[in-house]
Amino acid sequence: MLHLDHLTVIAPTLAEGVAHVRDCLDIDVPFGTRHLYMGTHNHRLQLGGRTYLEIVARDPDGVDPGRARWFGVDAPQTVRSDWEAGRRLRGWVANTQDIDTVVARHGAIFGDVVPLPFGAPEFAFAIPLDGSLPLDGAAPSLIDHKGDPTSMAEIPDLGARLIDFTLEHPDPTGLEALYREWSIDRPPKVVAGPQIRYRARIETSNGVKELS
Repeated sequence: MLHLDHLTVIAPTLAEGVAHVRDCLDIDVPFGTRHLYMGTHNHRLQLGGRTYLEIVARDPDGVDPGRARWFGVDAPQTVRSDWEAGRRLRGWVANTQDIDTVVARHGAIFGDVVPLPFGAPEFAFAIPLDGSLPLDGAAPSLIDHKGDPTSMAEIPDLGARLIDFTLEHPDPTGLEALYREWSIDRPPKVVAGPQIRYRARIETSNGVKELS
């Protein structure tokens, strides 16, 4: 079974990502970490139920990991065009306790299993060879915490709570069938739309807000 791990706002720069979430939720999401092994960095915010929000961007001071980075950030023109089109909440990550088995069956979608950090792996992440989002973001990226899940104590809790999230997609029926095949816990509700677009309803101290 795959479980919802976190939602991802994929931004051209962290500053733009933080500003967008502030505009949507009226929350300043604190800095998270630099992924020295992947050349990216993030801000993070708890969303309740062991889920969180990640704002992620390519780190301009980061090192070249020697392979495609995750979340499609090696294609800055695509990230920028999605951003300008309002597709900012761009995907999500699901966790699994058996990433090798899932990828063995569906590697054409999820990519290769990459142990991270390189040299002293603590978890594994599935990344397509070109670093693109699985099914252009309609499928989740996969993470296997290897028995050591993300510590919520390390992620700020400012009272935000995920109510639900929705995905617009040209083929809702086909995508929902894939979600059932993958036994996904708490997948997005899929509705018909011309292109992939996520919206999340989040309860905040100032009422229910929408992040897109």
